[in-house]
Amino acid sequence: MRKVRVGVLGARRGGSMIDYCKKADNAEVVAICDKEQYLLDIQKKNADGLDIAYYICFEDFIKHDMDAVVLANYANEHAPFAIKCLNAGKHVFSEVLPVQTMKEAVELIEAVEKSGLVYSYGENYCYMGANREMKRLYEEGKIGEFEYGEGEYIHNCEPIWPEITYGQKDHWRNNMYSTFYCTHSLGPIIHTTGLRPVSVVAFESTMNERNLRIGSKAGLFGVEIVTLENGGIVKSIHGGLYFNSIWYAIYGSKGHMESAREISRNGHMNKIFVQADNYSGEYSKPPVEEYDPNTKSSLDTSKFGHSGSDFYPMYYFIEKIKGDEKADTIDVYQALDMFLPGLLGYRSVLNGSTPVAIPNLRDKHERDKWRNDTSCTDPKVAGEMLLPTSLIGTPDIPDSVYESVKQKWEIKKEELKNK
Repeated sequence: MRKVRVGVLGARRGGSMIDYCKKADNAEVVAICDKEQYLLDIQKKNADGLDIAYYICFEDFIKHDMDAVVLANYANEHAPFAIKCLNAGKHVFSEVLPVQTMKEAVELIEAVEKSGLVYSYGENYCYMGANREMKRLYEEGKIGEFEYGEGEYIHNCEPIWPEITYGQKDHWRNNMYSTFYCTHSLGPIIHTTGLRPVSVVAFESTMNERNLRIGSKAGLFGVEIVTLENGGIVKSIHGGLYFNSIWYAIYGSKGHMESAREISRNGHMNKIFVQADNYSGEYSKPPVEEYDPNTKSSLDTSKFGHSGSDFYPMYYFIEKIKGDEKADTIDVYQALDMFLPGLLGYRSVLNGSTPVAIPNLRDKHERDKWRNDTSCTDPKVAGEMLLPTSLIGTPDIPDSVYESVKQKWEIKKEELKNK
């Protein structure tokens, strides 16, 4: 069977997916599109003799003869491009996040349903070693029925802010709200349990000097308390606290399991701890099982980013296109299950941290209420439904802040060009 022909929109973050296609035996990259010529030039230098077409213009790119498109463009622009690709007959792999508004959520779901094509959400944190193992164990019934979980994605981006915002005052990262980037923390819990969120109460920290000196207009971090359809509760925390931390824990009716905390793992990012009884009510306090799930895998993913987790979303996406219905992809419905608690959680924040119901957009009757809802913090999309970037409003940050960030980026860009 021939390889799946893949086009990549976004040559920087998309570099990971391009790298996958170069190494894989089930896919090949045939086209790359980016609005920045220097990024295309970098990809040309690293093309390894492959026959790849390069595009500045998306409208020309989408006409290329290919089977699927990877969307690695700006995180607030994935949905419109996904819909264009689906309408053009291309399978879609979407980087995080899936949508920016409820209107886009409805339109994306309906585009996927109409097309009959594969839509796969690239939430790579679901595929880190400990999280893949927790999903396997949960599906085996190791800890029983889900009762409580925690997901933590703390990332102080100040050191890399010039590299990810380029000094652009209107960059989505500068204008996002505190609960927007929620799927790294919440996603693995949703993916592991397969349960749908039904309500959310959210909280926002205040802004501090760290935000303002880099040009970020959001609260420092967000917290979502999410109720799932079985009554279980998840606490999701994400944002820019000072030291980075990635951690997940799940409690069930007969045990619990968690990943190693970043502060104590000493490089063992994927280590897992499991403690469970044979049945609910036994309470025998069994010993804790402690191991690295990667040592049990037959696949060597060490050469891929994010501790190897960049490999799996692309691998399963391609396998699903090739007809493997059991491939562990994240479909459009579950992608929104991971994201809507953050989107609607911000409404909870603005309403004094009161509960907000999360609709089941699998139900066509529930979609109509949201079909024209463009509420967000992006002025280009929100129109009259524009929201402030934080609970205390949208701060007025001097242009000099962005100029300083831009100067740092220009230095970094020259380094990238000359590599």
